[in-house]
Amino acid sequence: MLDPVLLRKDIDFVIAQLARRGLSFDVERFNKLEAARKEIQVETENLQASRNALAKEIGKLKSQGQDASAVMAQAAQIPEQLKQLEEKLSGIKNELDSWLMTIPNLPHESVPFGKDSDENVEQRRWFPEVGYKADMEPAALGFEVQDHVSLGEKLGLEFDTAVKLSGSRFSFMRGGVARLHRALAQFMLDTHTAEHGYTECYTPYIVNSSTLFGTGQLPKFKDDMFWVTKGGDDVDENGQVIPKEELYLISTAEITLTSTVKDSIVPAAELPLRLTAHSPCFRSEAGSGGRDTRGMIRQHQFDKVEMVQIVKPETSYEALEQMTAHAEKILQLLKLPYRVMLLCSGDMGFGSSKTYDLEVWIPSQNTWREISSVSNCEAFQARRMGARFKNEQGKNEYVHTLNGSGLAVGRALVAVMENYQQADGSIVVPEVLRPYMGGLACLTP
Repeated sequence: MLDPVLLRKDIDFVIAQLARRGLSFDVERFNKLEAARKEIQVETENLQASRNALAKEIGKLKSQGQDASAVMAQAAQIPEQLKQLEEKLSGIKNELDSWLMTIPNLPHESVPFGKDSDENVEQRRWFPEVGYKADMEPAALGFEVQDHVSLGEKLGLEFDTAVKLSGSRFSFMRGGVARLHRALAQFMLDTHTAEHGYTECYTPYIVNSSTLFGTGQLPKFKDDMFWVTKGGDDVDENGQVIPKEELYLISTAEITLTSTVKDSIVPAAELPLRLTAHSPCFRSEAGSGGRDTRGMIRQHQFDKVEMVQIVKPETSYEALEQMTAHAEKILQLLKLPYRVMLLCSGDMGFGSSKTYDLEVWIPSQNTWREISSVSNCEAFQARRMGARFKNEQGKNEYVHTLNGSGLAVGRALVAVMENYQQADGSIVVPEVLRPYMGGLACLTP
């Protein structure tokens, strides 16, 4: 959520930054709410002053033996008037907060202006054996390339089975390809915990709505979520109807990992917190047709290893670069060509101030596809969640939150299958994954 104090102090800055994201801020609405807030605040302060003055007058009259009943009657009306003003102020605050919940974060000054993904800026690209090469293109495989769907048909990747069980945009794996999928997740977790200093977590896959409001998925992205309802028809042991509650399947473990600091003051000595988890993710993916609807690139259910950092504000942009490097390391160890893109202002996620996307090379599409997104949300999520720490001055301050894919497991599987394919349809297992595969060096049809 945007900082209301910043809105009051420098609304022109907020307007300009939101314009970079293509959003027009309703200044008239904000000014109206702010004017009403100030009016109530002045009325409240005046009533409180009157209450104090009347209390003194009552004391004085009583000390002089005079009748104070009229003044006491006047003073007796003030608590109710203050209560009414408090309710009005609460209503204004709730309206402002509900509105601000729908407004995206402000882009960092280093984020390039742009309308969509066509205006993202490439930062660097990396290739096996040669490392970073800005002007290099991935080498051709030297034979007719198959996509992961065609390769997978003979290796245990069964989309027809998934359609029979759940419908389109799901996958079913068995045998070697299922084990390769599991190996990728285990390898990512082990790397992040052993080499990058993250604490492995296991989190719920179903969360309540307040958790999603905190991380920013609600209210804006409700239609992208899968949810279930609980209660409404059942009764508890006392015969009372259990209130109906909406519960949501997580679209990323960012939701649960970040929310571990919800409604809390984190001891400064514990920062930074580095957390990672492997989880399924559930999203109602609309897709863009064609290549996105075929295979595992864009599905309703997929696995991801997520990274989250909770840090002090002054270190968050250093942490962003660090987390991006952690995601890059996974691709480097897998020896997969990739490039790093800085997202423009018009292509960033709702809660992000700055985002890097990592895009891996997919031979069958002859293009780069996103496999990781690493974002600094600054205090945007923390303000929604009430996540703070005590700074050196002893004052409570909002933490900064960062999240990143480390990596999307299904897309990593696609990239491995296609980049490591052989002319006979077999898949060479990357060396770093072989210990997780019982030493197996190749998946053979």
